[in-house]
Order: sequence, then C-alpha cells, then structure tokens
Amino acid sequence: MTDNHNQSLGDVHSSVTTENKTGWRKIMAFLGPAYLVSVGYMDPGNWATDIAGGSAFGYKLIWVLFASNLIALLLQSLSARLGIVRGLDLAQASKNAYPRFVNFWLYILAQIAIIACDLAEIIGMAIGLKLLFNLPLIWGVSLTITDTILMLYLMNKGMRKLEGFIISMIFIVGLSFLIEMFIVNPSVVEIAKGFAPGNLSGESLYIAIGIIGATVMPHNLYLHSSLVQTRQITRTDAGIKSAIKFNLFDTVIALNLAFLVNAAILILAATAFYKNGYFKVAEIQDAYKLLEHIFGRVAPVLFAIALIASGQSSTITGTLAGQIIMEGHINLRIEPWLRRLLTRVLAIVPAVFTIIYFGEAGLGSLIILSQVVLSLQLGFAVIPLIHFTSDKKRMGKFAISFKVKVLAWACALLIVALNAKLVYEQLFDWIKEYPSSAIWIYSLVFPIVIGVAALLVYVFFRPMLYKHKDQPVYVPHGIASAITELDAITYKHIAITIDFSKNDNDCLRHAIMQGGKRANYTLIHVVETAGARYYGKQVMDSETQSDVDNLNQYVTAMENLGYKAQAQIGYGNPASAIAKIVNEEGVDFIVMGSHGHKALKDLIFGTTVNSVRHMVNVPVLVVKPSR
Repeated sequence: MTDNHNQSLGDVHSSVTTENKTGWRKIMAFLGPAYLVSVGYMDPGNWATDIAGGSAFGYKLIWVLFASNLIALLLQSLSARLGIVRGLDLAQASKNAYPRFVNFWLYILAQIAIIACDLAEIIGMAIGLKLLFNLPLIWGVSLTITDTILMLYLMNKGMRKLEGFIISMIFIVGLSFLIEMFIVNPSVVEIAKGFAPGNLSGESLYIAIGIIGATVMPHNLYLHSSLVQTRQITRTDAGIKSAIKFNLFDTVIALNLAFLVNAAILILAATAFYKNGYFKVAEIQDAYKLLEHIFGRVAPVLFAIALIASGQSSTITGTLAGQIIMEGHINLRIEPWLRRLLTRVLAIVPAVFTIIYFGEAGLGSLIILSQVVLSLQLGFAVIPLIHFTSDKKRMGKFAISFKVKVLAWACALLIVALNAKLVYEQLFDWIKEYPSSAIWIYSLVFPIVIGVAALLVYVFFRPMLYKHKDQPVYVPHGIASAITELDAITYKHIAITIDFSKNDNDCLRHAIMQGGKRANYTLIHVVETAGARYYGKQVMDSETQSDVDNLNQYVTAMENLGYKAQAQIGYGNPASAIAKIVNEEGVDFIVMGSHGHKALKDLIFGTTVNSVRHMVNVPVLVVKPSR
C-alpha cells in the first residue's frame, strides 16, 4: 500500500500522465492546473470590485487590472516552478523553513483568506439564485452548503473530470460577457486610455487594493504549487525543464483569459453605469437591475448565469487550497468534504449576520471587504515563495534569475506598501470618524496590526538569517531508511469482514493467501438493523437469523476446504462492532471489502474501513471489488 500522506493532494498526485506524448497532445496533457487557479481570478469577489471600480471611475482602473494580471502571471509561474522542481507545495516548503509556531499563524492567516474568498462566493451565488429564481438571499446562502456534494463527486471522478467541469464554467462566464460586450458597445479609444497608470488615493486606493486582492489571491499560490504535481513527469533536468515550459504556457493562456473576463466586467460597468450617471454601483444586484433597465432582459440573465457559474467553480478550488494549507502548514489531514463543510459554515455565519442586521444592501460592501482581506494576506504567501524559488541550493539550476528575483521583490514591495498605506489610512479615518472609540482602536486594533506586521518582518528575514534543515530536492517524503533484512510475517489469526456481496469471494481468497491452512479465520458480519443498534445480541429478527445462517454456510464451506474458520456476528455500528470483535479475539490481520461506492454513497457508506483502521492496532488489507 502506498503512503501518500506527505504528498500534496495525495489522492490525485501524479495521476495525469504526460509521458510518451508529443506535439499538441503533450501541451494538452499539461493544460489544466492554471485553469483551476484562474477561477479565483474571476469569482464573485472580482465582480464586486470590478463593478465598483467601473461605475465609480469609468475606465480609469483598467491599468490596475492589467498590472494585477502581470503580477499574477509572475507569481503563479513561480508557484508552479516550486511545485515542479522541489515536489513541494508552498505550505510544505514553509513548514520546512519556519518554526512550528510561525507555521501555525501562517495557517491561520491563510485560512482567514480562504474564508474571505468563500464568503464572496457564497454571496455571489446567493445573489445569482435570487436574480434568476427570486429566491430569498438567506435561503440562497443556506443552499450553498450543499456544494460539498458536488465537490466530493468531482474529486471522486479524478483530476481531469474536475478540470473539465471548471473549464466548462469558465466557458459559460466568458461567453456570457462576450455577448454582453456586443450589447453595451463600449468605446475602444477610451478603453485604451484606461491602460495609462494614474494616482490612487482614498476610495480609488481602497477599490484598487480590492482589485489586487481579488486578482492575485494568496490561496492560489498554494493551490498552483500543488496542482502542477498532478502531472507525471520524468525527474531529470530535461523533464523538469519541459514541465516548467508547458506549465508556463498553461499559466499565460489561463490567466490572460481571466484578465479578459475581469476587464469585460469593469468595461461593462463603466459603459453601462458610469456613462449613464450611475457612479456608485457597488451592489451586484443593482448592476443586474440597471442592465435590465438599460439593455433589456437578455443581458441581466446572462449576467446572473455567469455569476452562479463563477461562484460554483470557485468554491471547489477553495476547498483544494484549504486542504493544501492544512496538510502543509500544520500536518493535519481530514476528509475533504468535512474540510469544505467547516470552511463553508465559517463563511456563512458573517453572510447571514450581515443579511439579518444590515440587510441585503450590506452584502456588496462585505464582498469588497473580503477582497481587501485577501490582499492583506498576500505578503505572507508571496515573500516565502520568492525566498524558496530563489534558493540555488535547493532549486539548483532552476532557481529564478537575478532579473526575475528583482521583479518579484518589486511586486512584493508594491503589494505590501499599498496594504500598509490602506491600513494606515483606514485606522486614522476610523479615529476621526469615531473619536469616542479611539481608545478601543488603540488598545485592540493597533496591537493586532503591530503583531501581524512583526510576523511579516520575521517571515521576510528568517530564511536569510537562519538556515533551516536541508530537504533533498525531488523527495517530498524524506530519506528512505536503510533496509538490511526482510523476514516474512506469518499471521496466525485473520479476520474477514463479510457483507454477503460479490466481494466476499475476493476477500476470502486474499485472506487465505496471507495465512494458508495454518491460520485461524474469523468471519465477521455486522447486523445494522434498528433493533440491532438498540438491543444488540438480544435481537433475533428475521434479518439477523438469515445473516447468521448465511455466515455459517461460509464457515462450513471453508472447513470443507480444510481451513479452520469460525463465525462472529456484530451488532449496531459496523466499525465499532468489527473493532470490538478483532480486539477481543486477538486477531492479528484484517481483510476488509471496499464497497466501491462513488460520490454520495462514499460519504454514507465508505467510512467503515477508515474508521476501523483507526480503532485497531493490526494491519488492514482493503480488497476492492473486481471489475
């Protein structure tokens, strides 16, 4: 059994082959990871910041979008390079470079960023459902929790199916805005003027930082460094160089498509609202109503469909990023559906609170605030990424060049400086606006800001001042221990779980391969009826009696073949009952059948094997049904 615990996204690690392919087939094999990343560049958070920027300042902030896209291209290419060369995602590399205490806080900050991103997706999807089906926002927010099922289904289908779903969502979004561009008919000359940089201050700075946070998302840097590892590559210099090149193609194509979608949203807002005197359209639902008022029914319907598609696709990539940072920073692995559920619940709470206390009008401001939070987190992902990809000792010949390093540090400095300016202006604006609350701001907010700033300084200087323990390049699992002697293990008492399915025969065959005719075999079946759960051994309904008779038939058949076998019936919860029998009978090896369920059934039925594994201290062999 392969131990993939230390692999980034272990379930899909190296699951897409790129070998023995040439030409366009080679390119297509590598295309995909950047498209999952690009989803974060066109989620509902981007919509809110782009609409606010376009309606308030016309085409003047297009240059901010363009600059953000260039920064994103650079940083995402560094993220991909880290994953390809070192075989580590950004969180795993941080775990090696920083102390455990620092990694804990890096995880907390990254988790806050993912919750902020998820918050924008929840609100966006809820608004889209309301616009299309007139569903109350509070219901729409609550319904978004069900996307855990979709995520689980797609992950079960494999990485290629997941990428296909995401790309189809991107296609829907892109096509919707392409049609809307024809409807609103923007001025090409004025759009071109918007690429000229201008001064940022006050509200324009706030929205610009929101655009940067919505475009260059910190969790996407973690995500990309992991997703590139889903491709099988030859671990030679030539193979790694080829993988970097093809992943650069993937990144450039995907992120430029995302830029076009973002630019289309801002241009739509500038043309439809700013030009018509609507300068303060910060709410997505207001944009929908104005589109209907100005251009008729088709444009707003396309707008709502694209909004739902972008929210649904973004929520899946957020789950993957959450799994990566949790496993990488604090070495904690839980089921993806549970991780998704926790993140979604934590994001739903502020959304519901806002609807209840501030009404629907407050949701647009909440989305923009969530994107500013993302931007504030960026430095904690960007600075370590530049350190790791600049490290010639660990990256070898694939370390970034001096020119790229200077450019990367300039981007990091710009992001940190803009965020510092925003925090400074915001704090003193609060003090001026609420002088009676100044003491609370000084005593509570300032210490937090100083603490976060100190952590950022530490993250910057630590890799330069302290040399952390070397990790072998290309070996994410550590160094193999020396093997001196391998003795065969003889099992004396083997337990076999029986569920009276077609898989029973395979389980029995694998069991006797381990123990032969020397071992004792205990056949275990668990009765799960309601009566069995409440009354245990006292129950003797027709199903229980039938199960006992069937299990004894298996025992008799094995004895006739010369094997020593006995039957044991468990009652109630399958995992607990199996573990109890195993521990009481002194079993030293277990053979269990896997149901082979998919999607929702995995959530309901597929947990017994995993639960038993944690309840016993003996080896467990899992037998999947033969096809």
